[in-house]
Amino acid sequence: MPLAPKAEGRQRKPDWIRVKAPTSVGFSETRKLMRSLNLATVCEEAACPNIGECWTKKHATVMILGDTCTRACAFCNVKTGMPRAVDPLEPEHVATAAAELGLEHIVITSVDRDDLPDGGAKQFVRVIEALRRNTPSTTIEILTPDFRNKPEASVEAIVAARPDVYNHNLETVPRLYPTIRPGARYYASLRLLESVKRHDPTIFTKSGLMTGLGEQRLEVHQVMDDMRSADVDFLTMGQYLQPTPRHAKVEEFVTPQAFAAYAAIARAKGFLLVAASPLTRSSYHAGDDFAKMKAAREAKLAAGR
Repeated sequence: MPLAPKAEGRQRKPDWIRVKAPTSVGFSETRKLMRSLNLATVCEEAACPNIGECWTKKHATVMILGDTCTRACAFCNVKTGMPRAVDPLEPEHVATAAAELGLEHIVITSVDRDDLPDGGAKQFVRVIEALRRNTPSTTIEILTPDFRNKPEASVEAIVAARPDVYNHNLETVPRLYPTIRPGARYYASLRLLESVKRHDPTIFTKSGLMTGLGEQRLEVHQVMDDMRSADVDFLTMGQYLQPTPRHAKVEEFVTPQAFAAYAAIARAKGFLLVAASPLTRSSYHAGDDFAKMKAAREAKLAAGR
């Protein structure tokens, strides 16, 4: 599988992952709305390269439970520290944003909140309930932390609120967890994905991987197998980009051809949907992908009759 030359330090990005700076009216309007409702977005906090494209279309991924994470993962640009108290108005503000943006599909994520007894699960439930009340036609995708060392009831409560898609990213291969995702445990994340399907098999599950951190091809294949064992429906894969010099270095810029090869292997392993490209991120084109995933499940069920 071809790889671009090994990255050295803050190496110039290849042509295939350069994006234009956001300047559109839609971008400005989306930012203004988020500010007025005191909402954080992972688009900004994680320095997503697709923010210009998505916000121009008025698609934003809302990050609840504040903008400060209790963990310090080596790949993530979200700030670390002691978070503020949970905002009781946040669920209604999220629903207002969904209504004003006219969203058919919304993605809700959060920082890790290891300081809370339930890891923030109740706030996810409140946000889902507020969206169902205010914008009942909007489909809901959530991207949660791992709720490590929290009660199983945290995940159960969110599943009972019935989001349309439950996403939790494995992020990287098990060997790299101690350096890249030190506050998490690979098999705990895998068990979370399994538990969602165990509690409600009808909810679509989704997980993502970053490439370019030093993972080996066969390790990636093994993660795909682990995801399928947990009955994960949708795999996303994208290139890791170093947000600042203090974050983990890019070991490789994986070529579009290599991503296409990974996608072909993943499809052969039985995922309902695969999105794999240098600029793919968890919530990139999430609404379109949700429609594709529904269609793929319906086709699969029809074929099995």
